Amino acid sequence: MADLDRPLLGTCRCGHVGIEISAPPLLTAACHCRGCQTMSASAYSLTALIPAPAFRVTSGEPVKGGAGGAQLDHYFCPDCKTWMFTRISGIDAFVNVRPTLLDDPRWTLPFIETQTAEKLPWVETPACYSYERFPSEEEFEGLVKAFAEEV
Repeated sequence: MADLDRPLLGTCRCGHVGIEISAPPLLTAACHCRGCQTMSASAYSLTALIPAPAFRVTSGEPVKGGAGGAQLDHYFCPDCKTWMFTRISGIDAFVNVRPTLLDDPRWTLPFIETQTAEKLPWVETPACYSYERFPSEEEFEGLVKAFAEEV
């Protein structure tokens, strides 16, 4: 990511909602949970954990959607319904952004993969670390540090 110019800009599929990222991600991940599989219509979703102060919506007004439950607020474009980012209730430090929406998605390689207990049997990712569910808070801190050293 060091060679990428910031801010990084992106949009939903139709271009109605724009986003901007002004700092490197804390971590990148592939989530294999059934919720991500169905919301992305794919084998997993890609996520970049972006420091909350470094993320902003630059145009349009995303709407909440998806079946996130009480803890997850998933945001979509109201027009094309692209799933753009997720905020986790009680965690204000970062925003989970779908990194392939950015104009330059070359850096989106997942560093970790989560929810592998629900992973489809034929799926492989190049992730360095794999978790049946999610890393613990203690592991998370070490992963963020390792990711920063790697990129």
